[in-house]
Amino acid sequence: MIDVYSWPTPNGHKVHIMLEETGLDYAVHPINIGAGDQFKPEFLAISPNNKIPAIVDSEGPDGKPFALFESGAILLYLAEKTGKFLPKDPVQRYTVIQWLMFQMGGVGPMFGQTHHFRMYAPEQIEYAVNRYTKEAGRLYGVMDTQLGKHAYLAGDDYTIADIATFPWTRSWANQGQQLSDFPNVERWFNAIASRPAVQRGVEVLANARKPLQDDKAKETLFGATQYARR
Repeated sequence: MIDVYSWPTPNGHKVHIMLEETGLDYAVHPINIGAGDQFKPEFLAISPNNKIPAIVDSEGPDGKPFALFESGAILLYLAEKTGKFLPKDPVQRYTVIQWLMFQMGGVGPMFGQTHHFRMYAPEQIEYAVNRYTKEAGRLYGVMDTQLGKHAYLAGDDYTIADIATFPWTRSWANQGQQLSDFPNVERWFNAIASRPAVQRGVEVLANARKPLQDDKAKETLFGATQYARR
């Protein structure tokens, strides 16, 4: 059994989708990041960086419970545990891993900053909005070029690179983009969105999340609470 501590964000959805795609038994434990659940000692014991998602596998290596945080690491772990969505051939394997790292180091941080400044910044700082919107567009362009050559990001097979990246592209409009400007990304997006396991994955905890209109929730996520030493 996999216990997943999560919230319906792009990083949370990565793991929800992966669990649905692999068919592993799992139980969801909501970590309401707007209410500050991520700072509770019991969660920090699993995820010391106070970020979702995190998992505890009751049947980890050597049959012992194993806790893991960081969504990319979780995807790699679940792929290796099940033998799915990560090729064994070294060339194909590292092609997948490089596109997973592209998501972790580029798509996630840059799309996240774009979304933040466009949607949540108290004062829309023009420089930041322009910088991150343009960088988001550049990254969509990189993906569009790659997807013009292959069905999926790392080649002809659906892998954890796609599972990691897809949730971040669901908010393309909030990132100041038009998906139709990137026809290869649009084709890829629609193909992944039609997968039953993906549809189930993005619905996990979907009813729990509310728009960030509460000042306390915004402060918890973006203010001094986030930076307090623990």
